[in-house]
Amino acid sequence: MKQFVLSLSIALCGAAAAQENVLRLPVDEYLSRMKAGWIGQMAGVGFGAPTEFQFNGRVVPESDLPVWKPGFVNQFWQDDLYVEMTFLKTLENYGWEVSQKQAGIDFARSLYPLWHANATGRENLRKGIAPPDSGHPQFNTHADDIDYQIEADYAGLIAPGMPNLPIALGETFGRIMNYGDGLYGGQFVGGMYSAAFFESDPEKIVLAGLECIPADSQYAACIRDVIAWWKAHPSDWEAAWKLIEEKYNENLDYRKASCGEKKKSFNIDAKINGAYIVMGLLYGDRDPDKTMAIATRCGQDSDCNPSSAAGILFTSLDPKNIPEKFTSGLKPETVFSHTEYSFTGLIAICEKLARDAIVRAGGKIVEEGGKEILVIPVEKPKPFALEQSWSPGPVANSTYSEAEVAEHIRPAELSNGRPDMDKLIAEFAPGWQIEDCGLEMDPGIRAFYRDRERVLVTHPDDGATPCVIWREGAIPVNSKGKLRLTVSHHDGGDWQLVVKINGEEVLNKEVSVKTIQEGWLTVEVDLAPYAGQTIKAEILNAPTGWFCEAAYWGEIALIGL
Repeated sequence: MKQFVLSLSIALCGAAAAQENVLRLPVDEYLSRMKAGWIGQMAGVGFGAPTEFQFNGRVVPESDLPVWKPGFVNQFWQDDLYVEMTFLKTLENYGWEVSQKQAGIDFARSLYPLWHANATGRENLRKGIAPPDSGHPQFNTHADDIDYQIEADYAGLIAPGMPNLPIALGETFGRIMNYGDGLYGGQFVGGMYSAAFFESDPEKIVLAGLECIPADSQYAACIRDVIAWWKAHPSDWEAAWKLIEEKYNENLDYRKASCGEKKKSFNIDAKINGAYIVMGLLYGDRDPDKTMAIATRCGQDSDCNPSSAAGILFTSLDPKNIPEKFTSGLKPETVFSHTEYSFTGLIAICEKLARDAIVRAGGKIVEEGGKEILVIPVEKPKPFALEQSWSPGPVANSTYSEAEVAEHIRPAELSNGRPDMDKLIAEFAPGWQIEDCGLEMDPGIRAFYRDRERVLVTHPDDGATPCVIWREGAIPVNSKGKLRLTVSHHDGGDWQLVVKINGEEVLNKEVSVKTIQEGWLTVEVDLAPYAGQTIKAEILNAPTGWFCEAAYWGEIALIGL
């Protein structure tokens, strides 16, 4: 039986010491490129978010792309970013010797909403199925989905010129939720980031990523196809897109183990979305705007894909060549949702981990001319043996004991996984109460959203049940008071704002890109007709089509009473 008892120290300390060749990178340049990689991720997901899964099996029209605004970079609530920070925190707490089981415990304790392979993997963990079995196809029918691919950027950003570290980190963290091509997508992305610190040619970066995964995998074949189609159609990315569509979307033989609907309307498979990352890199001409636009316009998971493409590109660019518009709006001290890290803190832990990894790999940090230099042994990537999710190997029979589950995975504070919305509404809008707030889309307080600080997020409980914020109170005689609401929506969705007074509907308005200006919509309800009465005011976050229907509340206020 194949075992995955991986010690990261083996990956860090193996053959590297025997290498004579080294890579040299000034610490200040490493920091600049690593910061740029994170900013690229944030910019890419911010740019692509409005189209996420809105264009499946079809190209996103250029007219549907947003016009970049400096505030788009502040994506502190995006799962594309904060999930991978769970892995960084595990490394910070437990070091390179951390076991798969401990990594699984930390992931199981997370409270953010998850989907597909991530959600099934976490559910498995909480049932006592430990990694690597939590991501094995026998227990996880989403094993080839995109999940670890969108969470693996960290692995390359802390491994400059060290491709075996992203491979090893995938074995520790990627197997929590993925297997086969689903795992290879993350190792591929991590490998590209690792190479991007020293390579500027996008094709060479892609080829370096390919060296990190089994050459006979279906994932590797997909990426080789994209390279070949790019060379056949160097000036026509849509011609290459059509070839990808025909083979990797319409032919179900190339999405055999990715769960989700097996039709053109939705494809969460790691391969096709990895192909779109590569499309952005190869056709983007090393231009940030063009790279993000093409990766976005390919459709499907069109915020994750430009996020990875831009992150890799930004890492490879001379930091001086990154347009200021992508950095000028950054709020470096805002904390990412569900983490302890601000952007500043994120950079600090990545630097610490990278320094440690280099020394453990047999490298060193020297001072020359008053500057610190990272001296990194050259290493050849060593991917693990081939696995494919539609014909998986045996399970590892890895489990958590009942005592481990009770003590470490399911303590009392995780009993229901629900945020305390009663407490949050009392803090955000004193005097108001909340009912039927669902768990989708991570309800709670966002530190920052669309140039506003401290924004409340709610979501309908289901497709027929709105979330309701309400209060009762007396309206003074002769009052000219108003109820003022400032609201917004998720980039990819909409919702219906309904206000009722004493059960009677007094306002009903769509909240979407069609109705807001500069990101927010402010409405007022006149309360003068109720002067001298005691009323019950209800504000509804009502569902429309059950897709991205989170309500973002900038203000809930009674004025002029």
